[in-house]
Amino acid sequence: MCYGVMKNNLKSILDTIRVEADYSAAYTCRKAFDERVMQAMHNVDRKLFVPEIFQKQAYDNGPLSIGYGQTISQPYIVARMTELLLANGSLSNVLEVGTGSGYQSAILSPL
Repeated sequence: MCYGVMKNNLKSILDTIRVEADYSAAYTCRKAFDERVMQAMHNVDRKLFVPEIFQKQAYDNGPLSIGYGQTISQPYIVARMTELLLANGSLSNVLEVGTGSGYQSAILSPL
């Protein structure tokens, strides 16, 4: 995939996350995500964490199978979980258990 297409796909997923944040604001009390979360979501290409058979769906806002009965969480949920971890400021230590693909860990690593 060329860089321009990847960049458009990442923009699309970020736009979807922003819309979902707006829709869920009534029950999350958060209308937008912390820019650090959005930057991390932009910098980590989800396509690298899914099997080749599902790479065309990597930029969709939905969970995808990673095999062995496991899934990679939808991007909105990854962003929400990350935002909740940042609620008290910055991260110093996080024990990530059950991250079958490593995507959530990759999102957390720069934070």
